[in-house]
Amino acid sequence: MKSLILEKEYIEGLSYLEKKKHLNKTRLLKQIYVHGPKSSVELAVNLNISLPTSLALINEMLGEGLLEKKGKGISVGGRKPDLHSLRAGSIYVLSIEIGRFETKMCILDNNHNNITGVQVFNLKITTNRAALKQLVVLTEDFIERSGVDPANLVGVGLSMPGLVDPKKGNNYSYLYEAGASSTLREELESQLKKPVFIQHDVKSSTMAECRRGIAKGKQNVLVVLLDWGIGLGAIVDGKICTGSTGFFGEIGHIPFVDNGDLCYCGKRGCLETVASGVAIARKAKEAIKSGKDSILNQLAASDLENIEPKQIIEAANRGDQFAIELLSEFGTHLGKGLSTLIQLFNPELIILGGIMAEAKQYLTIPTRQAINTYCMTELREQVAIAVSDIGPHSVIFGAAYTVFENVIDAQIQLMMVDKLS
Repeated sequence: MKSLILEKEYIEGLSYLEKKKHLNKTRLLKQIYVHGPKSSVELAVNLNISLPTSLALINEMLGEGLLEKKGKGISVGGRKPDLHSLRAGSIYVLSIEIGRFETKMCILDNNHNNITGVQVFNLKITTNRAALKQLVVLTEDFIERSGVDPANLVGVGLSMPGLVDPKKGNNYSYLYEAGASSTLREELESQLKKPVFIQHDVKSSTMAECRRGIAKGKQNVLVVLLDWGIGLGAIVDGKICTGSTGFFGEIGHIPFVDNGDLCYCGKRGCLETVASGVAIARKAKEAIKSGKDSILNQLAASDLENIEPKQIIEAANRGDQFAIELLSEFGTHLGKGLSTLIQLFNPELIILGGIMAEAKQYLTIPTRQAINTYCMTELREQVAIAVSDIGPHSVIFGAAYTVFENVIDAQIQLMMVDKLS
């Protein structure tokens, strides 16, 4: 089987016509990767090439083992056309999500098959690069144990919270060393010997929702990631917003409560101090210690000290009134914050994801009630609110999409016809 990704030196040795053919093949595989199995006619139209050229490319890529037939399309009067997809296991990416309390890793192939499963490691993100050495060791060991040929691993995606600039390859909140001679991306690439793509966790989640979630095909969507913190991703006119430096969506640190609790960002009263996993865990712990009646009292002292949102959600599902009240208060604050966003962005859909979204109706009902209270009628009536159907791993899956698409785009740039003449 030929490789989907060619080295720069190999491409430079190709003739003009060979480069042009490989360019069309690469554009074709991106079309299938992003949009799913396609017929020869659809590919000809979408790529603006002739049908004979489309058929020739498909047949050649079938022979090379790059494509495979994947069922039949919809007939428009004749036989149902063959659909073609990428052959599973052609290439792989390593996706990493490093957060405030743990790190997750998995390897996915070009058809989004999760080869290793998502594995969790006890590695916390650090403000400086103290965690970097252990991250590299874990990554190298993970690749070795996966059984995937490193030659077929085309890149690494790293998602994390903080002020992430994906273009420069730095995070200015975490894993940052002022005055360092190399960026975080450069440092990782030098040690892992693979292209590395760094992205904010919410942008990765938004990418996953856009490519495989309920935002697919939508034009104006807000994605709210409710994990230990709270972050915003946005799809506006079909495109994911990034901002000028990649810092778009830091809603967790907008002023929300006058003279409120101190946020880890250094300011007081941020939205994140009342609507985040950290906030609800802190409130639960404080209330239980002061004698609040709840089944959470059954937790051992060590468990209470390290209480997590999932335990509060479990208590609510068992009918615990205190846990339900905590989630309701959380939802009310969230809904008030979302009301401002609705009036700014006028979205058709808001997707709630992350660990807190697993509270479902205990969260969505008070959130909707707050939106009804604080948002203009004409805008609130046009927006749907839904819980992500991807599950708890949207961030790590989204990072994989980022790697695949960037690697494919880099191939395209190496072979652009207008640069060859």
